[in-house]
Amino acid sequence: MKKLSLGLLAGAGLFIGLFTNVAMAEEIVVVHAGTLLAVPGQAVQTQQSIIIADGKIRKVVAGYVEPQALIGEGDALIASYDLKDKFVLPGMIDSHVHLTAELNPRGRLEAVEMSDPDRAILAAGYAYKTLMAGFTTVRDVGARGGDAIFALRDGIEKGLVVGPRVYASGSTISVTGGHGDGTQGYRDDIAHMMMSSGVCDGAAECRKAVREQVRRGADHIKLTATGGVLSNTAAGLGQQFFNDELEAIMDTAHSMGRRVTAHAHGADGINSALRAGVDSIEHGTYLDNESIRLFKRKGAYLVPTILAGVTVTEWANDPKGFLLPAQRAKAKQVGPRMLEMARKAHEAGVKIAFGTDSGVSAHGDNARELALLVEAGMTPMEALQSATIMAADNMGQGDHFGKITPGLAADIIAVDGDPLSDISVMMEIAFVMKDGVAYKGN
Repeated sequence: MKKLSLGLLAGAGLFIGLFTNVAMAEEIVVVHAGTLLAVPGQAVQTQQSIIIADGKIRKVVAGYVEPQALIGEGDALIASYDLKDKFVLPGMIDSHVHLTAELNPRGRLEAVEMSDPDRAILAAGYAYKTLMAGFTTVRDVGARGGDAIFALRDGIEKGLVVGPRVYASGSTISVTGGHGDGTQGYRDDIAHMMMSSGVCDGAAECRKAVREQVRRGADHIKLTATGGVLSNTAAGLGQQFFNDELEAIMDTAHSMGRRVTAHAHGADGINSALRAGVDSIEHGTYLDNESIRLFKRKGAYLVPTILAGVTVTEWANDPKGFLLPAQRAKAKQVGPRMLEMARKAHEAGVKIAFGTDSGVSAHGDNARELALLVEAGMTPMEALQSATIMAADNMGQGDHFGKITPGLAADIIAVDGDPLSDISVMMEIAFVMKDGVAYKGN
C-alpha cells in the first residue's frame, strides 16, 4: 500500500476541518419573552430570552440578551422575535382530534361522495386552523379517507403542508356493527365499499387488524371499547369487545411498540379496557369508583373531551338539528354528564390529558376545552398542564415536546393577557412557533 504524502494528508485535514466547521454551524433563533411559563406547573418567569438552535431549545437565560451576543463562530442568526409584552408558554397538544372530517348536515353523503384526496385536502385546511389556534401537536384518533391522514402527517413533517405535528392511528379498531364501523344505515353494496380495515371480530381478527394499522403506518392504536353517541345504531353505550378481544388488541399493539387508547363511555367497557392494559381512555362518561381505582393503579390517562359533550348536547336540543334519532337519544344521555365526570376524576387524582374530539366540535376551537376543564374544577395552571406536559407524557413523548427546556422541540406560543387569571385569553393566540419556525405573529 502506498503511503500518502504529507501534502495530501494536510489537504485531507483541511477538508475535514472545513467540513467539521460547516457541520457545527447552527441556525439560531432568539425569542424575548416578557412573561414565560416554560414548564406549566412551575413558577412563571419574567424578562427571559429563549435561544433556539436548529429547531430545538438550546437554553433559556434571564434578561433580554442581544441576539448577536449569542451567536457562536459559524452560526447564523435567522430571526429574533419580540414578545416582551406577551405571556409565552409551550405549544399546546390536543390528544383527541379527527382531522379528516368535521360533522355537518351532509356528513353521511360526504362519506360516499368524497375521495381520499378530497379528505387529505380537507384535512390540510383543518390542520392549518389547529396550528393557528396554538396546537403544535395533535393525536389523530381515527380518520376517514383511507391513507389521507398518513399523507397529511408526512406532508407536514416534510414541510410541504403547514400544520401541527400529527400522531395518527389510522382506522379505528371496532367490532362489526359497533361504534367505529361507520357503515350502519347504508345499503350493503355501499357499505361493502366503505368497510374499514379496523373492523374485527374474535381475538385472531383483532390481532390482524392491529398489525394492519401498524403496517399502514399507525403511530398508535385507537379502539372503541363501547358504543358511541354518533354511530347510527341504537346499540347502547356499553362494552362491545369481549375481554379476550381487548387483551389481544393490547398485547399485539404493545408488542409492536404502539400505545393504545380506547373510546369508552360505559363503566363496563372502561374498566375492561383498563384491566386489559389500555394506556388511556377517551371520554370516560360513566366512570365509577372501580374505574378510578384502575386508572390510578394502572397509571392510565383520561382524556375527557368535555367540548364534545357540550357540542352534541347543543345539537340534540336543536329541534332542527341534523342528528339521527339514535344519535339524538344517546347525545341527550351522554353530553350533560361529561363535565361532572371530569370533575369526579380530577378530584380523585386521575391523570388527565387534554383532548377535544375536534371534528365533532369545529377545528380551530380546540382551546374552548381549557375553560371547560376549569369549570370542571381544575385551576388554570392544571388545565395548561393537561394540554402540555400531561398530554406529551400520555403520548410517550415527554422528552420531545410539551415544555420550553433545553433539548426539546422549539414549540412556543404567546397570548395577550394572563391565562393563569383568565383562561379565556387562550382562545386568541398571538404567536405560534413549531420546531423553531414562526407561523403566526411573525
